[in-house]
Amino acid sequence: MPAPIYIGDEVSAAGYRLAGMQVYVPRANDYLNVLARACDEGELIFISASIVRHIPEQELDRYLTQLKPAVVVVPDVHLGSPMLDLSTRLRRQLGVLE
Repeated sequence: MPAPIYIGDEVSAAGYRLAGMQVYVPRANDYLNVLARACDEGELIFISASIVRHIPEQELDRYLTQLKPAVVVVPDVHLGSPMLDLSTRLRRQLGVLE
């Protein structure tokens, strides 16, 4: 099984790398390409909340609702990006968001 993949800022990526994960730090305007690449390579993708803001909503919904690879949004503590509220996150990941 390939190592989980983290997509986010450099500082957070350093911590995830130390935990044994493969990491990607996307450049501006390359967020969707990096996410697609990570999904081709991994089975579990962690993407920071600050990166998620740059991905079109329809594309993000498609990635969050697919079963393989599993894509999970994680808080971005370094930049203070807020997470979606729990009920919205669950409905989006279950594919029942109105």
